[in-house]
Amino acid sequence: MTNTTSGDGFATISVAAILAESARRSPDRTALIVGEDRTSYGDLWRQTREYAGALRARGIGPGDAVAVLIPNVPDFARVYYAVLALGAIVVPVHALLKAREIEYVLQDSGARLMICADALLGEGAAGAAASGVDVLTVMSPEGGDLPRLEAEAAAAEPIRSYEPCRPSDTATILYTSGTTGKPKGALGTHFALVEQTSVILTSVMDFKPGDVLFGGLPLFHTFGQTVVLNAGLRAGATVVLLPRFTGQGALELVAKHKVNVFVGVPTMYVALLEAAKSTAVRPADLRYGISGGASLPLAVMDRFRDVFGIEIHEGYGLTETSPVAAFNHVGMTPRPGTIGIPIWGVDIEIARAETVESIELLPTGELGELVVRGHLLMKGYLNRPEATAEAVVDGWFRTGDLGTKDDDGYLTIVDRKKDMIIRNGYNVYPREVEELLLTHPQVVSAAVYGVPHEVHGQEVAAAIVLDAGATVTEAELVEFASSQLAAYKYPRIIRLLSELPLGPSGKILKRELAADPAG
Repeated sequence: MTNTTSGDGFATISVAAILAESARRSPDRTALIVGEDRTSYGDLWRQTREYAGALRARGIGPGDAVAVLIPNVPDFARVYYAVLALGAIVVPVHALLKAREIEYVLQDSGARLMICADALLGEGAAGAAASGVDVLTVMSPEGGDLPRLEAEAAAAEPIRSYEPCRPSDTATILYTSGTTGKPKGALGTHFALVEQTSVILTSVMDFKPGDVLFGGLPLFHTFGQTVVLNAGLRAGATVVLLPRFTGQGALELVAKHKVNVFVGVPTMYVALLEAAKSTAVRPADLRYGISGGASLPLAVMDRFRDVFGIEIHEGYGLTETSPVAAFNHVGMTPRPGTIGIPIWGVDIEIARAETVESIELLPTGELGELVVRGHLLMKGYLNRPEATAEAVVDGWFRTGDLGTKDDDGYLTIVDRKKDMIIRNGYNVYPREVEELLLTHPQVVSAAVYGVPHEVHGQEVAAAIVLDAGATVTEAELVEFASSQLAAYKYPRIIRLLSELPLGPSGKILKRELAADPAG
């Protein structure tokens, strides 16, 4: 039998079906909570169709890129699914970007329109003006200078349903924070994003209808978008949004709304532990935590178990992998220090990091670069064929992370290829040094990075945040580390800071620390 269909076949799929189906099945269930406001699934889909009607009236249709600059409020979800329902492409913009950076994203993505929350118009409108892109606002008072999406939605005819898309059609363009050069736009497909929710819900994380999920991860970032928004709404869960994260605010929210699953990055878990020191509030309904985005120190995992009585399941992924690639699956005892096993239908192997032009897989147990293939991969980087060809070799995505795989298939990340420090010709992995520093009772957080050195090539440096009322000195911390680490590994330079610089998704910005050795 011959296959006579055209290249892509006839199958269609849409990320917007996630909201549409849950609204059809349980219209009265609460989908989103922010502050005192609750939005049901039925209302959220109706409002989304109204927003989509307004965008359609403006000429937005399949394949058009629409930039979205909105914090963690229900309007993010309405706009996200409205754009996708038209077969258009969502370009989420980091909420902390400045006008110049926003201008770059708008121009690079070819956005036809930007939808911006009133609170972010300061930088947003300036960036849009510089790139000549029209702005629609949400959450703005009436009578402002810019057109309001709410008013246009009230006047337009709502769409009836979502546009069918090809599985390979682009759904999102997510900009990955470039450590070198300009950020690159990773193209996420409808198929990869929907399949992520299928795998997360069937075998990786245990989200049930009616569960309450913590929604403090930024929704403009792949982790919050896939695991909290898309997987949460497909499961029929309630997402409690927190527009501005603080440890104290998160702890109170989790207790008040009886949150079942906390989803966060390691810095959020550290902040919750700090907040717990000054309040008796303890969430009674938490089943487990999910961590990703950066490596979770073992000391934090242990302290969290002691204070809150729950396990944290750590996983791993990247913007280019939609993002979840490996996970300590819920229902299996997590193996601390590992990122778990590859999710269903995905291969993760260890390849020789030095071999760039091809993939040379290494035997079990050897240290090399994690490479990933499967249904979760991006289509490539927008308008960057060279960068795409470097990143995806022989069908494998090169992650830039160094690690090992054991006989049971469990993966351990040792460090970023580019974060590795080479001192006197010896490889120093910052994570190992950070894990040790965090075992000191007065250390709250630590970031280890390399600084140039005339004699050693690089010297090991650490930026450390101490507990309130801590008395330990920099010299004592150097002594503490040197007593437990090889001579080439321990930090000779220690800086005590009140806080570590964090990126928009809660990652510690080591390149800022390295660029500012004086502090």
